[in-house]
Amino acid sequence: MEPQLVKSAERTVRILEVLAESHDTLTLSELQQRTGFPRSSLHALMRTLVELNWVETDSGRSAFGIGPHALLTGTAYLDKDPALPFAQEMLEDLRDEIGRTVHFARRDGAHVLYLATRESREAAHVIPRVGRRLPAHVTALGQVLLAQLTDDEVVALLPEPLTALTEHTITDLAKLTDELDQVRTRGWSYEREQGTPGVACVAVAVDYRIPATDAISCSMPAGLPPADVERITEAVIKHTRKLAATLRREGIR
Repeated sequence: MEPQLVKSAERTVRILEVLAESHDTLTLSELQQRTGFPRSSLHALMRTLVELNWVETDSGRSAFGIGPHALLTGTAYLDKDPALPFAQEMLEDLRDEIGRTVHFARRDGAHVLYLATRESREAAHVIPRVGRRLPAHVTALGQVLLAQLTDDEVVALLPEPLTALTEHTITDLAKLTDELDQVRTRGWSYEREQGTPGVACVAVAVDYRIPATDAISCSMPAGLPPADVERITEAVIKHTRKLAATLRREGIR
């Protein structure tokens, strides 16, 4: 039996999620369009969220964005995660070895949530990743974690149709499940320009939970020679296995 959701609480969370996903502030009309909530109840909820500093607005209350208390909550999640300090230390070592940008992420339903990133020292500009949430099917991180599930579980979990971020994104569920079969066979995932044009990524699941919820990845130029991709993949596998062994030894679950 499905649990009964409290409507006001469900709407509040949905509003915060919509604001967090948007790169720009949103007007009340835009929020109504994206949430489908009645304008009267939406107006009352926004007034409350602004007063409690969960939402910020301009002087005329014409546009809204996520507020500082949302950051406090997100930071608290990172602070209490016992696996994160070990993952951050490992990312430093991996980045130093391969010289590329590396990530630690966790599957959140049909998405992946970035919990830590170490940028390449040669990066011309840093793109904030921590706290970013992307559809699992478009990323190597997401694909290697979806491969931990059965095909039936994947089909039940993912929305239809699948969102396309680039022309290379896999949007057909049958093609995606075929790709996940290959990921299970080789033990790592590789995607090329499925999430970001010009960028390829390799990822390995951190096997300290069953099924694995976390993964490590490395981003690289899509045109990198196969020998370089192989060297990076081997390094990611080596460091991820070492992290998983450390987490199991520390009793972290």
